[in-house]
Amino acid sequence: MSTQMGSSVAGGTATVRLTVGQAVVRFLANQFSERDGQRQPLFAGCLGIFGHGNVAGVGQALLQHELDGTGNDGGPPAMPYVLARNEQAMVHTAVAYAKQRDRLQTWACTSSVGPGSTNMLTGAALATINRLPVLLLPSSTFATRAAGPLLQELEAPQAGDLTVNDAFRPLSRFYDEVRRPEQLPSILLAAMRVLTDPAETGAVTVSLPQDVQAEAHDWPLELFAERTHHVARPPAEPSRVAAAAQVIRSARRPMVVAGGGVHYSGAEEALAEFCAATGIPVGETQSGKGSLLHGNPRLLGAVGSTGTTAANAVAAQADVVIGIGTRYQDFTTGSRTAFAAEGVRFVNLNISPFDAVKHSGLTVIGDARESLTALTAALEGWSVPEDYRDEQGRLWTQWDTQVEASHHPSPEITDALADGLLTQGTVLGLVNELSDPRDVVLCAAGSMPGDLHKTWRVRDRRAYHVEYGYSCMGYEVPASLGIRWADPSREVFAMVGDGGYLMMPTELVTAVQERTKVIVVLVQNHGFHSIGSLSQSLGSQRFGTAYRARDAVTGRLEGERLPVDLAANARSLGCRVIEVHDREGMAAAIREAKGAPADGGPVVIHVETDPHVFAPDSASWWDVPVSQVSELESTQEAHVDYIRHKADQRTYLTPTDPTSSHTHN
Repeated sequence: MSTQMGSSVAGGTATVRLTVGQAVVRFLANQFSERDGQRQPLFAGCLGIFGHGNVAGVGQALLQHELDGTGNDGGPPAMPYVLARNEQAMVHTAVAYAKQRDRLQTWACTSSVGPGSTNMLTGAALATINRLPVLLLPSSTFATRAAGPLLQELEAPQAGDLTVNDAFRPLSRFYDEVRRPEQLPSILLAAMRVLTDPAETGAVTVSLPQDVQAEAHDWPLELFAERTHHVARPPAEPSRVAAAAQVIRSARRPMVVAGGGVHYSGAEEALAEFCAATGIPVGETQSGKGSLLHGNPRLLGAVGSTGTTAANAVAAQADVVIGIGTRYQDFTTGSRTAFAAEGVRFVNLNISPFDAVKHSGLTVIGDARESLTALTAALEGWSVPEDYRDEQGRLWTQWDTQVEASHHPSPEITDALADGLLTQGTVLGLVNELSDPRDVVLCAAGSMPGDLHKTWRVRDRRAYHVEYGYSCMGYEVPASLGIRWADPSREVFAMVGDGGYLMMPTELVTAVQERTKVIVVLVQNHGFHSIGSLSQSLGSQRFGTAYRARDAVTGRLEGERLPVDLAANARSLGCRVIEVHDREGMAAAIREAKGAPADGGPVVIHVETDPHVFAPDSASWWDVPVSQVSELESTQEAHVDYIRHKADQRTYLTPTDPTSSHTHN
C-alpha cells in the first residue's frame, strides 16, 4: 500500500492521502473559536515528548507540518511544536494558557505509549476539575495486536481491549480511541464540540494506537477546511431571572459569591454594575478573585476557609447567597459552615446545570454576563439598606489593616526572625507592591494560595492565576510558560515553595529553550509549610513535613536540615538566579527581574522565609478529619476541637424557589 501523500477524486469527492497522524495535525491547524465576533485559532500549537508510540506518527506529522510552513497567513506553521520535559507539566502549560485566554484557546499535547501517556493523567484531572479545555493525544498499543505483549503495554487478563489509556475515561469530559482511520472525522468533531462548550469543557482525550497513527487513508478534503466553532452565550430564561429577582428582593443581607465563570464570561463590568446598583457585596472564590478590582466599595475579598474576616462575617449572616459561575468548592463554603444564617437561600447563576443545582439553589442557567445584565434590569429600583453598605466598608477597613500588618510586619516580629529570613507575608507584599497592575501572580499549592487569596490586591482582571480546584503541587513553573505565551505583554510571577519546586522544576529548561522570561519566586522554608501547619493543628505535630536527614540515633527524620541548594539547582538548569537575604534585597531583586530582557529566559528569585509566621486568620474552618482515638494528647485535643466545628456544618437544603412553602418576609 502506498504511503505517499497525494490528491484524487473518488466518487466525485476530492480526497487527499495522509496518515492518521498527518490528518490530525492538519485538522487541528484549521480549527478556530469565535465569541462576540472575535475569532482566533483554537490551538496555539502542540506540546509533546516523542517516544515509542508517537515518534513515527504524530511526531512525523508535526515535522512535516513545520517543514511545509503551513501557517494560515503564509508564515510560521499554524501548529508549532514545543518540546516539553515532563508530560504532566506540558498539560499544566496548556491548561494555564487556556485559563489566561478565557478558555477560547488551548494547546494539544502528544505523548508516547504507556508511562508517557499515564504521566498526563494528573493534568487531565486538573483540567476537568477546573473546567478548562485541553486536548490530550496519548499514544496507545497496536490496534491490530500484530505485536504483543508490547513494551509498555498493560496485559489485562479480564479484557483484551483494556489499555492504560482507559484510565483517562473518568478524568476526561470526552474520551475516544481511533481504532480505524474511518473513525477519525467523527471523533475529532466531537472533541471540538466539548473543547468549545463553556458548560461541558475540560480534558478531551483522543487515544491514538501507534499503528493507526502511521496508517494511510484517503480523506475528503472538506475535513481540512477551516472550521469556526462558536462559543455560545446562552441567555437565561426570563422566568428564572424574574424568580431570582423575587428572592433577592426579599433579602435583607444578600451576598454574591463570584467564581471563575465571571472571568470566563468576561462579566466583570456587568458584576460591577450589578453591585453598584444594588449595594450587594461580593466574596470571591480562588478562580473568581479579581471579579471586582481592589478598591471597589462592594468588594469584601476572598470568602471561605482562605477568606477574609470581612467576607466571612457577612457570609455568616447572609440570608440569600447569589453564586455566579462557582462550583461551591469546599474551601469556598468553609466545609459548609460559612453560610450560617437560619434558612439561608441560594440563587445560582451558572452556565453549567451540574453546578447550578448545588445547595438546592434556585437555578438560573445561562452565560454569566448575560444573566447578570438581565438580573440588574429586573432589580431596577431596589437596593440593600444604607447601613448594610456602611457595614461592608467598616469590615473591609478592619481587614485591610491586618493585610498591611502582614505585608509590613512590626519590629517585634522581624526582630525575632533569624538572620536572613523574611516572612512569607513580606515576600508577597513586596511582589504585590512592586509589580505592575497587569503583571500576573501565579500559584497552586501549599500555604501561599491561601495567603494570596486573603491578602493579594488584584488590579487587573487577568492578573491573578491560582489553580486551587486540584491544588496540584508542581503546577507553577510549567503554568508560568502558558501564561506568558498567552499574553507576552504581561510579566509572570510564579510563587512556589521549595516543596512545589522540587516536584517539577523541569520546565525551566523549556523556558530556557524557548527564551521565555518568567519570574519564579522560590520561597525556601525547608519543608511543607502548609501541611506542616495543618499537621500541627490536627495534633500530628508536623510529623514528616520538614526536610530533615534521618537521625542516626533515633532513626527518625529529625536530624539536620538537608544541604540542598535550590539556587544552584536553578542555575544548573540555565536560569538567571538572584539570591535574597533581607527586605531591601527582595525589593531590589524584583526590580532587577522586571528589568531583565523579555527574551532572556527565566529569572529565579531565591528567598528564605520563616514557616512559623502566618498570614491573618480567616476566622473560618476546613473539614479535615482527626483521628477518633489516639494515645497522643495533641491528637485528643485536636479531635475535641474538630467535633466542635463539625456541629456547625449545614446541609443547605432549604427550598429557594419563591413558589415553595418556605418564604421570608
